[in-house]
Amino acid sequence: MRLHIATDHAGLEFATQLVHHLAEQGHDVVDHGPVDFEPLDDYPAFCIRAAQAVVRDQEAGIEALGIVFGGSGNGEQISANKVRGVRAALVWSIATAELAREHNDANVIAIGARQHTFEEATTFIDRFVATPFSNEERHVRRIAQIAAFEDDGTLEPDPRGEAGRPDVLASDDSSFDPEAG
Repeated sequence: MRLHIATDHAGLEFATQLVHHLAEQGHDVVDHGPVDFEPLDDYPAFCIRAAQAVVRDQEAGIEALGIVFGGSGNGEQISANKVRGVRAALVWSIATAELAREHNDANVIAIGARQHTFEEATTFIDRFVATPFSNEERHVRRIAQIAAFEDDGTLEPDPRGEAGRPDVLASDDSSFDPEAG
């Protein structure tokens, strides 16, 4: 499998170790950077490029996933999720790694390199890579709803009677009370 990875300065040492770990398992690893330690680097471009590569490979029929990491993994996940076709999940345990694939067909995971030991993180990554999507109808349906919104802003009808378009959400209604929840 081809695995695209990216990080920020907080995960640079982790990235070097990870490339070796994944290559030893027979994966084709593409490191999208950074290459050198720069404490003020900006991770979004690295993570976005890795996410774009995952989507390109998948669209070309190449089995590919992505792994992005930084201090917490939060910004890296947010960046990757800006790429159309990416479903990036923040992973902090074996269960979240497995569920990201089984239920959400996540194609990218984000991990906080400062939150876990290398051994913990590689356990999450190995489980993510090894776990297939369940293809259960309910999960397929939910992923399709996310993709529809990503494509054209379409939402399923609101059970309260609200329309399913972003231009008529409750916040545009003069009777909307944000305190009412």
